Amino acid sequence: MTTLVAGPDLAAGLVLFLLAPAVLAALISACITRLSMPLLQRYALARPNARSSHRIPTPQGAGIAVVAATLLVAAPWAAWTHGAIPLHLIGSAMLIALVGLVDDIRPLPVSVRLLLQAAAVTTIVHAAPETLRIVPALPLALERVLIVIAGVWFVNLVNFMDGLDLMTVSEVVPTTAALGLLGWFGDLSPSASLLAAALCGAMLGFAPFNKPVARVFLGDVGSLPIGLLLGWCLLDLAWHGQAAAALLLPGYYLADATITLFRRILRREQFWSAHRSHFYQRATDNGFTVAQVIGEVFVLNLVLALLAVVTVRAGSTAAAIAGLLAGAIAIAFVLRRFSRPQVS
Repeated sequence: MTTLVAGPDLAAGLVLFLLAPAVLAALISACITRLSMPLLQRYALARPNARSSHRIPTPQGAGIAVVAATLLVAAPWAAWTHGAIPLHLIGSAMLIALVGLVDDIRPLPVSVRLLLQAAAVTTIVHAAPETLRIVPALPLALERVLIVIAGVWFVNLVNFMDGLDLMTVSEVVPTTAALGLLGWFGDLSPSASLLAAALCGAMLGFAPFNKPVARVFLGDVGSLPIGLLLGWCLLDLAWHGQAAAALLLPGYYLADATITLFRRILRREQFWSAHRSHFYQRATDNGFTVAQVIGEVFVLNLVLALLAVVTVRAGSTAAAIAGLLAGAIAIAFVLRRFSRPQVS
């Protein structure tokens, strides 16, 4: 494993490769968010209902700023330095963002949303070289079908989990920071690393507007393409032989959303409809404040990010298994806390 930047001035290379695009994306994201808020207030107002975590009408759709800042910084920066971000990824992200924008203003049928999401994910997976494998023992066609299914699920679970102030910030920032660091070490493609760095910065630029009590939400226009872009970075990590780290980094979102989905299916509920049964939602019902929930999720994601980096750098099967086990224990601990009433 080698770093992407060699020579005497590694610090300057780190700034150019990760910090500068992150800072630029943060500034662009913050500016677009601020400028767009009056328009979102008028046309994309999220009114509270029985399943909402907010109590007052709040504009949604600031994800436009996050996605725009990410792509405006990452695409030209990658082309200038280490190779272009695939055009089909950019096009697919824009398609899913458009679907989310329409859905924020006028809800679309579930079937239409899933069909368009599947088309976007399939386009990305189909364009990947056949040499990129996660489980070589599986037939290529089967592996790609499973990746598409997982990709559609990941896009949606990021959307499902974006139901609390700063929730997606607390998930995406540690994950993308770790991905950028792994790219610096050479364990991720340069384009995916730069995309992760730009997404990290864009989320930080959005964070001041989303802190409790939030002045604006991401909306589907943000959470869906963020899920797609983050999922592509994690897939790239898995294609680099680091499947354990690719599971560890989004581990909390994966566990909360997937367990909740299966619980609702077993109860024969309409699992595709809005609800308040995610662990983080149950935590607020059990007496946790929003700040407590976000704080615990953020700390958990820092732990998962550290475990992911350690397992990658250790480079052994034993380290990967130990990392996954430690991550599962940490996630289970937080989920258990969220599912029980807070002791006064």
